[in-house]
Amino acid sequence: MELIYHTWSWYISGFLIGLIMLILIYFGKSFGMSSNLRTLCSMAGAGKKVTFFNFDCKSQRWNLAVVVGAMLGGFVATHYLSNSTNVAINPETIAQLEMMNIDAPEGKLMPDALFSNAIFESPKAILILIIGGILIGFGSRYAGGCTSGHAISGLSNLQLPSLIAVIGFFIGGLIMAHFILPLIV
Repeated sequence: MELIYHTWSWYISGFLIGLIMLILIYFGKSFGMSSNLRTLCSMAGAGKKVTFFNFDCKSQRWNLAVVVGAMLGGFVATHYLSNSTNVAINPETIAQLEMMNIDAPEGKLMPDALFSNAIFESPKAILILIIGGILIGFGSRYAGGCTSGHAISGLSNLQLPSLIAVIGFFIGGLIMAHFILPLIV
């Protein structure tokens, strides 16, 4: 049981992710979280109005199970298996957060100033969340998938468009973290 409470090494997690990708490739499946929004819209009847949503959504039930499993796994890990005291945050990251008036997360992975429910008390924060959500939704649709779909599934299938998308995701993340976030926080 002690194994579950500690952070797993990258080579164990990476091996398990690679094994799952091989299984999906064997069964002709393609992994991605953002594609589930299309499936949910199709199940709700959006295919009657927009042809993009008119497809056999029953073939994607397995992927919806992945989303439910990810949410359930996150809930269980957070509420029952949480032992984040063994997570070491780089002191330079903590110093950069302090320069932006963000307290370092103590015993957590994320700072409360950015990830607590108190953020919904600020109209500026709500606006940032809405604009960010729209940009992420548009970006994942424009790129033909989200970070998990391209970085995990696309790269394991050796797809050049996924490599280009992942490079774009990293560049966008670096620009956001180093240039835009300090301006809007």
